Amino acid sequence: MEPKEKALAIAKILDDKKATRVKMLRVHDVTVIADYFVIASGTSSTHVKSLAGDVEFIMKEKNNTAPIRTEGFNTQNWFILDYGDVIVHVFSPDARDFYDLDHLWADGEDVELDFE
Repeated sequence: MEPKEKALAIAKILDDKKATRVKMLRVHDVTVIADYFVIASGTSSTHVKSLAGDVEFIMKEKNNTAPIRTEGFNTQNWFILDYGDVIVHVFSPDARDFYDLDHLWADGEDVELDFE
């Protein structure tokens, strides 16, 4: 699965599961750690944990793709799923505002998401 296709699939899962502020950034020209970041927020700690779990489960079931590493399943306010070329950040609203990755990676290219 190509990086952009993978990132779009993940963003779609998050959108389908009612994540808020879903954003996809192409960071290939800004950093070597990934080609894309997908950033999203949940409405509560339970929702955040559910979103991260759903992405992991659906990507494995439908695309036979598992993250290389995950972080945050014991904190419930910021989850990271590292798919190598795509890194997924799922935040609680307060954590997203505090870490402000949207601003930190502002040099990345916004990818328009249109899930109708």
